[in-house]
Amino acid sequence: MDFKKRAIKKSVLRHWISFPIIYSMIIPIIILDVFTEIFHRTCFLLYGLPYVKRSNYIKIDRYKLQYLPFLEKVGCSFCGYTNGLLNYVTKIAGDTEKYWCGIKHSKGNGFVEPKHQKDFLEYNEEEVYKKL
Repeated sequence: MDFKKRAIKKSVLRHWISFPIIYSMIIPIIILDVFTEIFHRTCFLLYGLPYVKRSNYIKIDRYKLQYLPFLEKVGCSFCGYTNGLLNYVTKIAGDTEKYWCGIKHSKGNGFVEPKHQKDFLEYNEEEVYKKL
């Protein structure tokens, strides 16, 4: 809610300028959603992987808050959907990566290791890999 702290007159124009850019993302987000679901339902079935429960990741409920103005309800719904979808896609991608290549990346250079890789094989452990 930092925008509330920064909601001074000069930033209102900046917010309005950013709205078309933010909401233009809805098209690629929906495309990502459709293709991810096709991948998820097809490939997970073929791999024998359990489906990821969508409702555990995507929650759109802030529009029910009576105290939010209409535009904030729209924005909160968009963010709930988008961030939930990205978490859902990350889970599906992580499960796929674990299935195909459960090996961590090399460490260093500021690389942030994805959380889903915590149980992956360490990078460059050829002997452990060969025993699988």
